[in-house]
Amino acid sequence: MTVLPAPSGARAVVVGGSAWHVVAADVDPAWVAAQVAPDPLALPLGARLLTALADRIGVEPGVVDVVLVAPPVAAGPGLDLVRAEVDHPRVARALLHRTDVRIWTTPDGCGLLTLGRGVAGRWEVSVEVDPAARGRGLGTALVAAARSLVPDGVPLWAQVAPANTASLRAFLGAGYRPVGAESLFGA
Repeated sequence: MTVLPAPSGARAVVVGGSAWHVVAADVDPAWVAAQVAPDPLALPLGARLLTALADRIGVEPGVVDVVLVAPPVAAGPGLDLVRAEVDHPRVARALLHRTDVRIWTTPDGCGLLTLGRGVAGRWEVSVEVDPAARGRGLGTALVAAARSLVPDGVPLWAQVAPANTASLRAFLGAGYRPVGAESLFGA
């Protein structure tokens, strides 16, 4: 387990994978070590540490999300997308946690895609599909298209709540691979 200062764009983030964790928060590393001492492999993303950290820094943690990553692709998006400015909860969340946010919609307005720089400057994607358009592959098409929209040809990251199985299937189907889990504390 590694303890680092809070990254830009968040008050804290706890991220982990197979036998590793990073707690990025402006707290004493000895305090973190004491909190996870009984089980340093499981406790960093456990409810007790997340609650204690929230109390310590005064910001509620987000859910524990699956973190996925995909390499960029050179081909165009393969989906008709229009740059847009949209008043939508997904956009509001992107603007809260990311910088350099870019928004696209499908011409019929049934699909929404946001790209922006999130934790540690990584490019992150989020999508929303209108309930009437779900179940037809639009979510998978959106997250696949996002891979060609990333500037600088860098990997694209996504965070998905594990209970959101439709979204998780879309990302996996579009070539994203799970690399860990994280809980993001508010900006």
